[in-house]
Amino acid sequence: MIWDREKGEPVYNAIAWQDRRTSKLVDAFRYQGFSGLVQRKTGLILDAYFSASKISWIIDHIPDARLRAEQGRLAFGTIDAWLIWKLTGGKKHVTDLTNASRTMLFNIHTLEWDEELLRLFNIPHQLLPEICSNSEVIGHTQPGLLDAVIPIAGVAGDQQAALFGQMCLEPGMVKNTYGSGCFALMNTGSKPVTSDNHLLTTIAWKIGNETTYALEGSVFGGSSVFRWIRDGLGLIEATAEIEALAQTEPDNGGVMFVPALSGLGTPHWDPYARGMIIGITRGTSSGHIARAALEGVALGIADALDAMEKDSGRAIRELRVDGTSATYDFFMQMQTDILQYPVMRPTVMPASATGAAYLAGLATGFWTLQEIRERYTIQRVFEPEEQPGPALRERWQKAVARVKNWDF
Repeated sequence: MIWDREKGEPVYNAIAWQDRRTSKLVDAFRYQGFSGLVQRKTGLILDAYFSASKISWIIDHIPDARLRAEQGRLAFGTIDAWLIWKLTGGKKHVTDLTNASRTMLFNIHTLEWDEELLRLFNIPHQLLPEICSNSEVIGHTQPGLLDAVIPIAGVAGDQQAALFGQMCLEPGMVKNTYGSGCFALMNTGSKPVTSDNHLLTTIAWKIGNETTYALEGSVFGGSSVFRWIRDGLGLIEATAEIEALAQTEPDNGGVMFVPALSGLGTPHWDPYARGMIIGITRGTSSGHIARAALEGVALGIADALDAMEKDSGRAIRELRVDGTSATYDFFMQMQTDILQYPVMRPTVMPASATGAAYLAGLATGFWTLQEIRERYTIQRVFEPEEQPGPALRERWQKAVARVKNWDF
């Protein structure tokens, strides 16, 4: 979002990651051959998913916004930067490396805003926040805002915070968050791994002088699919009921559900793909559709994790999970059966909030890293019980091929 520094008010509504209004702009850059430049510097796929094209859209469509941006009167930030601005009474315009690395303007090798990319997207440097690490005291809350002046010491992107909260501290450890979308991250250690399979290379965190990197697989269809089945189809009254509905049938009845409601993410990165339910017959029931929806999300995650193994050269031994849908036992058993390795659910489920709190505790001396490690416990381990036949993955790939470029 972009706001006025003096008034402290947004100049336009915040634009969420699912918004595809700038897809054509990004397509133009892709056709001009800038994909390699963007991936080399940022580790990202050139896509409207990220902030850069959204910033350009706002300052080009709001009257006088570009002029005010060039004059230094406006400020850009992801929601962390907006919150810090408000909490500090406008004294701190700052973001951390992980959120900066998702803007498509940040060089993950130099750890600085990249001037070449700023010129490409025609974005004034004056808009951008300062960069901080993920575990340091960067400011304090404005006096009178709360009952005490509180240090702001832990800042991290949603998925990177979850990776830390899941204690994936060693290279090769992987977590997946089941939210509106599903996002899997693998710790790759002190060096960024360039992806050949359409994964994102990102900063996991920086603590002190040490920067840790990660690979990310982004699956856009998660609990948003279950909410659509609730709100759009009216088959269930609460999203958690999808499990019970799915279990009314022993299998998917030949139905495949590709949950590309916001396009396809890893490993396809197709913003023009659209969702599809295929294989419907007179015998298809609501239970078949519910089961196919669960399978579609789980299969999409399996594709992303397969790509992760190829890029990293590491076999995944276990998957640590969090997010609302990770509380669904039947779904988690389905996921581990498809993956054929254990799925581990922690005792404390809000992994993103936990990770941010741990990073703050480290910065203020409230915890040591060893104390944090000891706090992490597993609530349940799901082990593979069945091995789906190859036909499921084959039919899935066949279905995915049919949705690509649908709305192009």
